[in-house]
Amino acid sequence: MADAHQKQSTRARGRAIMLQGTASDVGKSVVTTALCRIFKQDGYKVAPFKSQNMALNSYVTPDGKEIGRAQGVQAEACGIMATTDMNPVLIKPMQDMQSQVVVHGKPYLNMSARNYRTDFLPTAKEIVTAAVERLKADYDLVVMEGAGSPAEINLKHNDIVNMNMAAWAEAPVILVADIDRGGVFASIVGTLELLEPAERDRVTGFIINKFRGDVELLRPGLDWLEERTGKPVLGVLPYADDLDIEAEDSVQLAQWKGRVDPENDIDIAVMALPRISNFTDIDPLNAEHDVRVRYVRRLDELGDPDIIILPGTKSTIADLEWLQASGLAAGIEQIRSRRAQLGKKTWVAGICGGYQMLGRSLADPHGVETEAGTKVAGLGLLPLRTTFTLEKRTEQVAGTVVSLHHKWGSMRGIAVQGYEIHMGTSHVDEDGGIEQRRGLLELSNLNVSEMEQGEALLDGTLSEDGYVFGTYLHGIFHNDAFRRQWLNMVRESKGIEPLPLMLHYQEQREQAFDRLADLARAHLDMERIYSIIS
Repeated sequence: MADAHQKQSTRARGRAIMLQGTASDVGKSVVTTALCRIFKQDGYKVAPFKSQNMALNSYVTPDGKEIGRAQGVQAEACGIMATTDMNPVLIKPMQDMQSQVVVHGKPYLNMSARNYRTDFLPTAKEIVTAAVERLKADYDLVVMEGAGSPAEINLKHNDIVNMNMAAWAEAPVILVADIDRGGVFASIVGTLELLEPAERDRVTGFIINKFRGDVELLRPGLDWLEERTGKPVLGVLPYADDLDIEAEDSVQLAQWKGRVDPENDIDIAVMALPRISNFTDIDPLNAEHDVRVRYVRRLDELGDPDIIILPGTKSTIADLEWLQASGLAAGIEQIRSRRAQLGKKTWVAGICGGYQMLGRSLADPHGVETEAGTKVAGLGLLPLRTTFTLEKRTEQVAGTVVSLHHKWGSMRGIAVQGYEIHMGTSHVDEDGGIEQRRGLLELSNLNVSEMEQGEALLDGTLSEDGYVFGTYLHGIFHNDAFRRQWLNMVRESKGIEPLPLMLHYQEQREQAFDRLADLARAHLDMERIYSIIS
């Protein structure tokens, strides 16, 4: 528990502190998550905030709105429900230099970077300042996160996410730098030099992240930095790649190695789509000890997987065309055919955009993703046809497995929960069997009261043989019973004994937040950070 005087000093009025970085991917999100958890552990009512986030890995709030996943995860670390005030502006890159701009959880416009800066940003101050002020009114502490670097000269004029935002929120700034990429002292001093005097004064100290080795060997550099800048080093965080904290950006997948374990019984190949979104759907599978997850970008990487997963994507048609042009689409069918001749079963799963790709056709009559009127062929593994619509569905949902397929009998009745984010509807063709038309899941919207609940909706479908399934439900593998039983079905098809449920993923997430907080406490000067806040 924090000292009484510390807690009292923030109770009088909600305070804010901001983490900014010398560059992108220096670890701002993880450090922000760590501080959120520490402040919660110390008895504060704390909330995260990032005024503008660019990410395809999104999160659905309890009221059915869409925000950046990092802020949703940070809210979990704070022990609170996420709201759109925590990320009022979300930018979701699309193709052709366009992005979907989401304001307070709902699509606003598709805009180019130029139009975003000239038409939207000049009006955005009111949106983001109102959001942070509401948080400050409701919480003791608001832990704010910047984006990229505050020293990007070409972007500073219309900045709503770094130094301008810090000034509007009256937040002191801690600058985070990544020593693993090299040049850490130059990046810190250079960043300060490019700031205006008032901005430089707002920086209260530095956190050096991703350090490998003996910190005492770094001490002369730390002493020089403090003497050169007149600002303290508030801690040196060690390099840690096993934190089990969800990544915000798909850039992390470029360094993905997966777990190499000769005892892994199930090999999973995930298609690393260029516009992959909500890739954290796969994280629980990688946490299972009888599974190896690989992200595949080229045909020669496909190998001989037991399971092939097509994840979500922001641009389904464009990524489907990439899958076909890369040879991976044909490779998937070739592997299924070759394995079948050897008596092996190949399981295929598609989530959201991946589910749409598994069907027979995709139509875009309104130009949601492509030129209006576009219609393309899918992979044809499910008797499904998808039509893109102008309305975006964002809901938290829950339900059960209801498939009538005999192969899925052991799954029937298993409870599931997750969220949906998509602009399209999918329907099973009339020539699909009763087992396929019945669907995979029966889901109800969690965002409305029981009085308002209508008839539950059917979601997803299966192939005739039961080895291919698709669903719009993000987070389906976060459901422990579903994940374990499905993996056991795969094990049994390989002639391997099933395993009991051992991984409780949500409990593991909570433990990961606490481990992260412990690591940060051990290496940060928390007393000084509390002093900065108060």
